[in-house]
Amino acid sequence: MAREARAGPELAAFAMAAAPLLRSSPRGDGHPVLVLPGLGGSDTSTAALRWFLARLGYQTHGWGLGRNRGFGRYVTDGLDELLAAKGEGGPVSLVGWSLGGVHAIELARRRPDAVRSIITLGSPLAGRRFPAAIPATSVYSRSDAIVPWRMSLLPARDRFENVEVRGSHLGLGHNPMVAVVVADRLAQRVGGWQPFRVPRWARRGFPVQDTGRTTSTR
Repeated sequence: MAREARAGPELAAFAMAAAPLLRSSPRGDGHPVLVLPGLGGSDTSTAALRWFLARLGYQTHGWGLGRNRGFGRYVTDGLDELLAAKGEGGPVSLVGWSLGGVHAIELARRRPDAVRSIITLGSPLAGRRFPAAIPATSVYSRSDAIVPWRMSLLPARDRFENVEVRGSHLGLGHNPMVAVVVADRLAQRVGGWQPFRVPRWARRGFPVQDTGRTTSTR
């Protein structure tokens, strides 16, 4: 768990990097983005990422269901209602941290017509069924001390990809390089999906991408 002690410094690094990240990241098109917390977390845990995405021009929303305590009718119904309310103007992108990523996938399976893309952060994905028609990106860290990184890999499939970052599990929601990936993925046009390529200005912050779909450098 000493590896997870990096979450605090990662938050500090995010605060210091926020301004240059905002200058370098692609602007959003204003579509709604739901950000779902991990097990035991609430919307407070995703505040930094939602703030960042809102500054890029997205309509960002927390899940509004208090602490993430797992599964149940309360979560299912709450997320269905949230998606219906925020997706009135068009498909919604889902960003889920850890267990929040599992909730995102299950929500997309129930309402594939209402979901534009899925991004998971250190989520336990092994053995799960995925909505094949929706682009999905799994962000993972090999030094994740909570969810074994291999469990976070999406299967090889068109418009599915795995992107490795350096960092702790508890810091994924405010890791500067995670913010780079999320901003890039959300900025893609509908129907114009391309695999993630590490921006040249950020390549020193990423490990070599060699798992799942190859991620290259531009």
